[in-house]
Amino acid sequence: MGFPGTWMTESESVVYRVVPKCACSTIGQIMYYSDHGEFYDGDIHDATTGLRKWAREDNQKRIAANVRGHESYAFTCVRNPYTRILSSFFDKVCGIQRNGRRYRGKLVPTIIQKYGIEVGGADGTEEFDQIKSFRRFLLFARDTIRWKRPMEPDIHWSAMSAHISTFIVNGGTYDRIIWTEDFLDGMGAVLRSIETRHPVDLASIPRFNESGGTGPSRAHPVEDYFDDLSMHLVYEIYKRDFELFKYDFADPSNRQPVSEIDLDEVHAKLGT
Repeated sequence: MGFPGTWMTESESVVYRVVPKCACSTIGQIMYYSDHGEFYDGDIHDATTGLRKWAREDNQKRIAANVRGHESYAFTCVRNPYTRILSSFFDKVCGIQRNGRRYRGKLVPTIIQKYGIEVGGADGTEEFDQIKSFRRFLLFARDTIRWKRPMEPDIHWSAMSAHISTFIVNGGTYDRIIWTEDFLDGMGAVLRSIETRHPVDLASIPRFNESGGTGPSRAHPVEDYFDDLSMHLVYEIYKRDFELFKYDFADPSNRQPVSEIDLDEVHAKLGT
């Protein structure tokens, strides 16, 4: 399998395992800036130069050698499962994407037909019952992850532990896992642990949210979207994420982690 979703600076100062919906655009731009002294002009996911990416076949041999030899500092970033799945719903299901179309072609029509959700009309701007539609979307997400029907699960709502485990299973070791909720401290610790070609002032770097603004705004507090049944579904999907990355399952309104991540535990439980 190798190291899908892995990015590395051209200078090989740092290796990063991408987890969708966890500040990946901002992290990629910081990595790019640390090598080149400027940000990539566009969505960093589209960059074909300036970063080494596993998705590019000509980069794979060097990334694999680096990761398996633990030649560079390696990290990833996680996010509260409640806010992550909500963000996925509004950005990817309700929103119109940068290309002016719905995400993944038939995905949204399938959810509308089979699960009865609404997405704010053809352009995502009409009012609709966000809570009811989100809870129905959760059923769809659970079905794709548990039974792979009516389609394969999507990377934006697949469990973070599933993404993170491929790096470990195939021979990689994480030096740090940071939280999106404590991004400046976590990313600051990463930058202090590596040598960069250009200094990075985190306080002045913008957040790059390439999917921001593509969907309707969330109309209610996070906790309003999760009743007992939807909390049960979230726990069924993301049990390992809550446990390994130390988020509070019992309180959807609490975005913050409740204790420190144990890297040894992560490697032991995700390495098989």
